Amino acid sequence: MELLGVKLELPVNMPVLLLREQGDDRRVLPIYIAQPEAQSIQWALEGKEPPRPMTHDLMRDLLNALSARVTRVVITELRESDAGGGTFFAEIELDASGRELRVSSRPSDAVALAVRVGAPIFAEEAVLAAAASAVEEDDDAEEQEEIVDQFREFLDDVNPEDFAS
Repeated sequence: MELLGVKLELPVNMPVLLLREQGDDRRVLPIYIAQPEAQSIQWALEGKEPPRPMTHDLMRDLLNALSARVTRVVITELRESDAGGGTFFAEIELDASGRELRVSSRPSDAVALAVRVGAPIFAEEAVLAAAASAVEEDDDAEEQEEIVDQFREFLDDVNPEDFAS
């Protein structure tokens, strides 16, 4: 999968992680995520370094300290709920001194880590069949850039205190 980025879904202001299938179909898999993870992914894509490590930076640093490496991230499952909609699941695959390990994860956390360590992202065919859709290429790059700019402005103004209960 190719990480297209994070887009702000209007009018509800909900971040959506967009992954595009590589190859012939090029289906796009949208996954709604929380704002802190969206900010973490966007900062990593932009190469921004926070003054102190954020959670995904800490995960990367811990893995490095333990000589473990993320080999890939896989979006493994979409479980439908009775109320409609569904929940995505992912796994982070690791090589820890020759031992292969899999760790369950939310897709947003797995992708935020993958971006930081340069690990490839995959999605199971069943997930793509259930939730991805073919999207025609949009030639209106200006409109896409405007959406990205709006999301960046939102991320610049958001604070951790905004999420406190």
